[in-house]
Amino acid sequence: MTQPIGQPPLSRTSLAIAALSTIVEWYDFTLYLYLVTVLSRVFFAESDLSVLTTLAGFAVAYLMRPIGAVVFGHIGDRYGRRRTMLASMSIMTAAMLATAMLPTEAQIGAAAGAALLLIRCVMGFSVGGEYTGVVAYLLEGARAERRGLITSIAAAASEIGALLAAGVSALTVTLLSDADLIAWGWRIPFLIGAALAGTVLIARASMQESPDFERQQGAGSVPRSPLIHALRHHRKGIARGFAISALGSITYYVGITYVPVYLASVGKLSEAQALWLATLAAFTVILVTPLVGALGDRIGRKPVLVGLAIAGAFLPMALFTLLAGASHGGALAGAMVLAVVAGGVSAVGAVTTAEQFPGEGRLSGLAFGATTATAIFGGFAPYAAQLLLQHTGWPAVPGLMIALVAVGVLPVLLTMPETAPRLMKRQSP
Repeated sequence: MTQPIGQPPLSRTSLAIAALSTIVEWYDFTLYLYLVTVLSRVFFAESDLSVLTTLAGFAVAYLMRPIGAVVFGHIGDRYGRRRTMLASMSIMTAAMLATAMLPTEAQIGAAAGAALLLIRCVMGFSVGGEYTGVVAYLLEGARAERRGLITSIAAAASEIGALLAAGVSALTVTLLSDADLIAWGWRIPFLIGAALAGTVLIARASMQESPDFERQQGAGSVPRSPLIHALRHHRKGIARGFAISALGSITYYVGITYVPVYLASVGKLSEAQALWLATLAAFTVILVTPLVGALGDRIGRKPVLVGLAIAGAFLPMALFTLLAGASHGGALAGAMVLAVVAGGVSAVGAVTTAEQFPGEGRLSGLAFGATTATAIFGGFAPYAAQLLLQHTGWPAVPGLMIALVAVGVLPVLLTMPETAPRLMKRQSP
């Protein structure tokens, strides 16, 4: 299916560009969520529904992720991984620059909010093809026995992007007066994102093509209709990818990126304090991710994911209750544990979902399974958590959402085959 164990198919430069470019991808995409409370005041008339409306924009943009994943997946499966990564980053660069240039609600009224949501949909479309393309490229380009570690570096790099987004947001909110923040300061983080995306786009022009795609070209096995090929031959892989990504998405988007909104909503921390807490949580994920990725190479993907699902079933309700009622130290402890669980699932989940498919139709299979789950359990989760919190007043409700998904996914994880190449080799007759 891919290269034999020990073969180094791609240069370190190409692998590094692919892995580290997720810094920009996740900075650009999560920035919106970290600035939700600010953007709600800039683009929507202030009311009790302004934060929910802004979160709804994040959720609607996520509906575009599966569409983008299918479109870019088709390009990647038919014409090469490198080409799809260049196309997705081009659109992302343009979307970030357009966001930074938008007029505000005070300038053009309700049209400002509509324009913001439209650009978010474009961003969601581009991100839909971005992460699956990078994961497939790293999986196919890394040594087989180190796939988990190398692919987890992309997840860790994405957390660097989230850390950067949280940090830039926190600095912007902290250093500027509220009047300057609303008037022009909110544009600064988006301008930084556009500059970073443009830099990555230039760097990607020097990347090699995936060796697995070159193998397909040489063998004449490139599918003419990749999505149909995946649906016909790899339905079980699509279902497993959906389950793994559902767990990864709910733990990440409720357990990490929603936390600043949650803390501000329950009234325990200011906007700036909540953003600094999110920055520390992102830093925790960066440290945990490569360790969990290497652990997946050593003991297998399956036991690691099962352990994390059990943790997701039992811990989050108590942790969100802690976040709501604790001191700053208690809130920090709760956020760190949530970050460890989410970071662990991201680390091993990416490589495991990609390993459910052979090279032929891999991006399209990921698009239909993993990216669809991300749209449902990632994009809509913060909105649903905030809505339930406002209607019930129960601080543990976001944790309950994570627990329910973890319990539902656990049977799939317990019955799936092991995909770590080192263990598969040992089990071969």
